[in-house]
Amino acid sequence: MPFTKINGINLYYEIHGQGIPLLMLHHGFGCTGMWDKIIPALVENGYKPICYDRRGFGQSEEGPDFLDFYVRDQFLAESVIDLESFRNWLGVDSFYIVGQCEGGVVAADYAVKHPDRVRNMVISSTLCYSECRMHEFNLSKFTKSFDELDRELRNKLISWHGEKTRPFHDQFRQFGGAYGKDIFDLRPTLRQVTCPTLVLYPDRSFLFEVEQGVPQGELAVLPNCGHNTYDEQPEEYVSHIVNFFGRRRLDGLPGIMGRTVHPVTCAG
Repeated sequence: MPFTKINGINLYYEIHGQGIPLLMLHHGFGCTGMWDKIIPALVENGYKPICYDRRGFGQSEEGPDFLDFYVRDQFLAESVIDLESFRNWLGVDSFYIVGQCEGGVVAADYAVKHPDRVRNMVISSTLCYSECRMHEFNLSKFTKSFDELDRELRNKLISWHGEKTRPFHDQFRQFGGAYGKDIFDLRPTLRQVTCPTLVLYPDRSFLFEVEQGVPQGELAVLPNCGHNTYDEQPEEYVSHIVNFFGRRRLDGLPGIMGRTVHPVTCAG
């Protein structure tokens, strides 16, 4: 299985196809395995999906201080550092990005800190701001312990994360990962994003209201769809991604490098 050492941690990764580099960032309890329904169609449409398990997720190493790493304020910043180191290891000058939920938080922060590396971006089911502290939010939304989950879901999580699944699930319920532990507000970051951005939003998310979703860029609403858009409506998910990126190429937009883009705006 392919691993590479990034900042002292062995990260698991997958690269599919031979087309345009497209980085896929998983959500806050996901890994490369969550993209199984998505990758074949992206390859067929001329993209080269690049997926990796962020530190401690999936098959990637946790490192000796993962609990401290996961809960400290620098979790997001260090996740962005790992991403840039991974890009440099890949030898890719720039890529398109798809970020699901917490992956969208990492994507937005990365796009601000490394604008020349991001051509266009799609963010799906990503929280823009919270109305309570994130550890309270997580506990109120994820009410079941690991042993109380449906057997099918338990088996899927175990297939993703292996033997660390149970303690990682409990940790996830209590702490916010890239969202932090306290009040979360992505809006200051969003105001600095300059790359063309598509927001995919489900109209049946159980996590937060539509008003709390990322409000910038182009918007595509997936009707009768729950929070895990990539899993519930994979064909529509891919269609929106391919159409958005394709239109940007046909429009002749030079992307970040030439700054001929539509800057994102954010209310509030």
